[in-house]
Amino acid sequence: MIDYVNNNIRKAPLHRMFSAVPRRYDLVNHVVTWGLDKRWRWQLAKECLDNEPKKLLDLCSGTGDLVINMAQLADNSSELTALDYAEPMLTVASRKASKILKNSKIKFVHGEAGELPFPDGYFDCVGISFAFRNLTYKNPLAQQHIAEVLRVLQPGGRFVIAETSQPESGLIRKLFHLYLRQYVFRVGNFISGNRGAYSYLAESATRFYTADELKKILINAGFRHISIRPFLLGAVAIHTSIK
Repeated sequence: MIDYVNNNIRKAPLHRMFSAVPRRYDLVNHVVTWGLDKRWRWQLAKECLDNEPKKLLDLCSGTGDLVINMAQLADNSSELTALDYAEPMLTVASRKASKILKNSKIKFVHGEAGELPFPDGYFDCVGISFAFRNLTYKNPLAQQHIAEVLRVLQPGGRFVIAETSQPESGLIRKLFHLYLRQYVFRVGNFISGNRGAYSYLAESATRFYTADELKKILINAGFRHISIRPFLLGAVAIHTSIK
């Protein structure tokens, strides 16, 4: 079941794009990452639950893989919330959770990252799985999005991000960018039929921040004690930060 807390979702280009791709969204993710996305999200869920938080938010939840992994790892006393502004994504997530989890207590919320419908200091942890780039890459609301995460976290709460990054090696970086623009774009377009979505994915990932640049952004926003865990020669990283 989905809670509709904001019926005035901004119809930005990314909203239309992500509302159009959920039917084969998971399949494309698994194919273009050779299944490694499942491992990265599992590691992200473990990191989110590392200090036994009681209230967790899966921000920009998409089709719900992160929050489902959280539910599989968390104890029954944990309060799990998944928020996304694309209703078709949340519909897939809700159905998937009902199928995979015997007693799902996940709360699915239709809302915006720039105007989170939660009180100040409500969550112990906010996790985001490969969507932080969408909130910050050439996004005029980037600072507002990060400020909202900071607002809804309690002091000492953790913000955990899994996102594409930039390999330190110049050669590896060039090969990674070639992979994004050729393989990921072509395969994503072929499977989904949505050329625009996977053109955006390839270009935004190619031009996204390095791990150190993202660390500086989090520090400037007010987070502290940022740790970085790279994967796949630095093409992906998990950033953990503390309010």
